[in-house]
Amino acid sequence: MDALSVDKLDKRAVEYQKIYGRWVQVSYLLMDIFCILLGAYLVYYVRFSPDALEGLLRLKVFSLPYNPFLPYYKAFLVLHIVVVVLIFKNQNLYTTPRWRSGVDEAILVFKGVSAATLLLMIFMYLANIQISRFVVLSSWGVSVCSLTLWRYFKRRVIESRTAKGHGMRNILIVGAGKVGHKLADILKRNQHLGMRVTGFIDDYKDGENILGRVKDLPQVLQRHFIEEVFITIPSERELVKKVIAEARRNKAVIKVIPELFDGMVSRSPPSLELFGDLPAMEIHREPIPELGLLFKRLIDVAGGLVGVLLSAPVMLAIAIAIKIESQNGPVIYRSGRMGKKGQIFDCYKFRTMVPDADAVKDKLRYLNERSGPFFKITKDPRITKVGRFLRKYNMDEIPQFFNVIKGDMTLVGPRPHPIDDFKLYNLEHYRRLDVRPGMTSLWAIKAQNDPSFESNMTLDLYYIENWSLWLDIKIILSTIPTVLKGVGR
Repeated sequence: MDALSVDKLDKRAVEYQKIYGRWVQVSYLLMDIFCILLGAYLVYYVRFSPDALEGLLRLKVFSLPYNPFLPYYKAFLVLHIVVVVLIFKNQNLYTTPRWRSGVDEAILVFKGVSAATLLLMIFMYLANIQISRFVVLSSWGVSVCSLTLWRYFKRRVIESRTAKGHGMRNILIVGAGKVGHKLADILKRNQHLGMRVTGFIDDYKDGENILGRVKDLPQVLQRHFIEEVFITIPSERELVKKVIAEARRNKAVIKVIPELFDGMVSRSPPSLELFGDLPAMEIHREPIPELGLLFKRLIDVAGGLVGVLLSAPVMLAIAIAIKIESQNGPVIYRSGRMGKKGQIFDCYKFRTMVPDADAVKDKLRYLNERSGPFFKITKDPRITKVGRFLRKYNMDEIPQFFNVIKGDMTLVGPRPHPIDDFKLYNLEHYRRLDVRPGMTSLWAIKAQNDPSFESNMTLDLYYIENWSLWLDIKIILSTIPTVLKGVGR
């Protein structure tokens, strides 16, 4: 068979693997949809027609029992399936990576189904859709169990086939040093990876598992039907070039274990990027809670819209009061503030000071009662009578709901500082700019009257390093009584 025919066969094999892989992913997706549908049907029958459940189990009854809110249940089910599938797709749950354990897969399933259910519950609450909480929560539990269970059996089947030698790939390790033997030990202890270590190639060592020298590589590759070659001596550049060239001629997969990074990378698989013709391996990346941040943004938008609608009459009354007291200045005061990653934005507030307040700020700095890059005077002569009332109950900050909707701010986060205060930051203070500033914060409910900037920083950094949606909810709930106490200044 000529080389052209071999290349055609190789291309056909690659194309077959791609098509086969797609069909496997589609089958996983269809299995998820089937499990969710079956679980939802069972839960619905248990809640609304337990007598007809026996007929459903015998495959005699398929129509759902009547309920005036049945269309909402159907819509919820469709949306639930769509959101779960999208989240699972993002979490790579429609493949079975060899490096991912069954426990990790179960945790991802739990997180994905829980996130989808929580998102739809928030949507139903905001849309005032009335459906049974028993059905929603039971569907969540059944989905978590069924989607985890069938994946468990799928993994057992794959591991069973691997243990019998099906799908095992013959591995050759170039370099019988410390790194090479460590790799061999890892592959032998993790049979589910589907890799069988055939032996080593090494120019300087002898032993039972040494199959030859680098010059013997063509014969070793063919004699032992090697499918993958791991190179553990990348520092010997000329030798590595010869190994790669010969391995490519024999259609073997080639992988390099960098000696420099032995024991330095995290458990997650490192990625490789190309910058021009220079490869760069990513050794570490802080995990980003993308799903949690998505929920935080959805809550911000929903909370901002609700805040604007509920406070509209109050904002109108405040605007009238400001204009009656001082007709010269604007109602809304736009203050340049430092946002996430140092981005400057206009922070909206009701004007609480005389129109030329900024012009005389520097003249009053000697009266500053706060330490560090803070500026606050209890009896600030620039504050108007209406402004003093608004500040007492933090009502001057109501327009910041518009900043939240725009995305400049969030409902909960470190309070934004003016630009002139930012200029007084020390280098370690910049960390508070890693996240969006918020309408309320941990500092606002814990130490609003504490004059120390370091206390402010300590609370802000604690929030950033320990952030969770539950922490946001607790801060929002604690903000309400704090505002009603009238402790603002």
